[in-house]
Amino acid sequence: MKRIALLGMPNTGKSTLFNRLTGAGARIGNWPGITVDLLSAKVLLGDSLVEVVDLPGIYNLHGFSEDELVVRRFLEAQPVNFLAVVLNASQLDRQLALPLQLKGLGIPMLVLLNMADEARHLGIRVDTAHLEQVLGAPVRLVSAKYGTGIEAVRQELAGLLHAHPKLQRIDTRAFAEDDQIERELDALVSRSVHAPVLIPPSATDRLDRLLLHPWLGLPLFFGIMFGVFQTVYSLGAPLQDGMGWLLGHLKEAWIEPAAAGLPTGLRSFLMDGLYDGVGTVLTFLPIIAVFFVVMAVVEDSGYLARAAFLVDALMSRLGLDGRAFVMQLMGFGCNVPAILGTRIMRSPSLRRLTMLMIPLSLCSARLQVFLFIITAVFAPRAAAVALFSLYLMSFALAFLTAFLWRGRFAGSEPLLLELPPYRMPTFRFLVLEGWRATLQFLRGASGFIVLGVVLVWFLTHYPFDAAPAGPDTLAGRMADFMAPVFSPLGLDSLLAIALLFGFVAKEVVIGALAVIYGAGGGELASLLAGRLDWVQAYSFLLFTLIYTPCLATLSTIRQESKSWPFTLLALAWPLALAWVASFAFYQGARALGF
Repeated sequence: MKRIALLGMPNTGKSTLFNRLTGAGARIGNWPGITVDLLSAKVLLGDSLVEVVDLPGIYNLHGFSEDELVVRRFLEAQPVNFLAVVLNASQLDRQLALPLQLKGLGIPMLVLLNMADEARHLGIRVDTAHLEQVLGAPVRLVSAKYGTGIEAVRQELAGLLHAHPKLQRIDTRAFAEDDQIERELDALVSRSVHAPVLIPPSATDRLDRLLLHPWLGLPLFFGIMFGVFQTVYSLGAPLQDGMGWLLGHLKEAWIEPAAAGLPTGLRSFLMDGLYDGVGTVLTFLPIIAVFFVVMAVVEDSGYLARAAFLVDALMSRLGLDGRAFVMQLMGFGCNVPAILGTRIMRSPSLRRLTMLMIPLSLCSARLQVFLFIITAVFAPRAAAVALFSLYLMSFALAFLTAFLWRGRFAGSEPLLLELPPYRMPTFRFLVLEGWRATLQFLRGASGFIVLGVVLVWFLTHYPFDAAPAGPDTLAGRMADFMAPVFSPLGLDSLLAIALLFGFVAKEVVIGALAVIYGAGGGELASLLAGRLDWVQAYSFLLFTLIYTPCLATLSTIRQESKSWPFTLLALAWPLALAWVASFAFYQGARALGF
């Protein structure tokens, strides 16, 4: 099969262009190095089926970070028909060094000057004809964000495949010397790029004076994040209620009558187990989509890179840097890609300390548990405050973890950070992001959820002659065994069973509660509100926030750290921290009379 390698520097919109060309759902983020794995998609160009490989963003071919080595190894080992090199048209003075390096490899290239709309807005003109002459490759202006020039790029790619039908291997001995490239770069920029002598202050400059203010920057950041969580709760809660109503209506009008003639045990399994358990989890699909859409606005706008800059001084005192903070923010979506993102760090110790911190991020799987419990137990006015406090607790415990373990995982590496201009994501991108997040949730969690609720139903109903979830069932016996551990935290035995299944995946917790209590949706919320006061509920949420990462996260930590002892530490440390934090909160709140 024919193959095209798509590569370029971070923040050039490479992944956006990849998605435009292929229709694939690659993760897009306005943060250097976020694409840390090899993403590929097959697309029909002309009469050829072509594999387009999206390589991690790199600054040059001579670096030693994990993502730079991934690109280097790929170029050394994998034959390609040609290279598609993506550059930021408004930053060519810093970016043309990469195609000059690639020119020395002797592989055909297509140079795509992305963000041409931004370059025009800044008054920058590019002499593409001269660039083509010097680079020996076609040069095209495009805007991946708005789709400008994409169809012409497809035609250009098809023409290049026709001209270069055979896969070619790169002769790595052909790399040019760095000093020679620097001389060529200066001459090429002065001849091909025409920029105004003085670029007037932009909206980005004016916003940065406020958002990066030495004193106001951090308070504004946490205020913005509180606004994000308030928006998620305000928009998501009604959608969650609507989905719950729809599932309840389907159950009463269609599912229960259809299952009425089935044997009692099978009907209980289908209705109280599968339908209530899985259905309760499915009510969170709208709110997960809302969360990712809102976070996409913050992330794609360029603000997360500035968050890294704001906290870099604080993180350095913890043995980390601003990149670790951004990885933690990425962990709000899912811990797994955030842990993969640590590959942008060269220092192994810095990577491990960051990996130890990331699982304390309040991921979307935990978010659904929190939203359900908070909506059920807390007053509407206190709900957003409770949710925001858990995010603050996530930060605090992550910082505490870094502080306590910084001596064991000491590392020193300077932070190289490029702040992109502020950009408003397009409506199309936001819709696709919400759709991608929903599908990713269904693909990644559906198997765990179904397996989890089936196991919970079995544990709460076996032996089948015992009262469901009663003391004589397997679940009841397990609960009695774990009671001395969880009762000091204010958690009853049935809540402990749900937490046990959260070891597999946090998405299972709410489904497990629905099966354990034999109720789904609004009925489960009312039941929990009657059984838990706010202190018990918050203790449960605090334990859920901190305790052992899910199996997928632990597997990724093992893969990235290549160390079983470190993986066991990543398993044991959050579990111990969760028990201590919940114990301190619950006992302290009771001692104060709450």
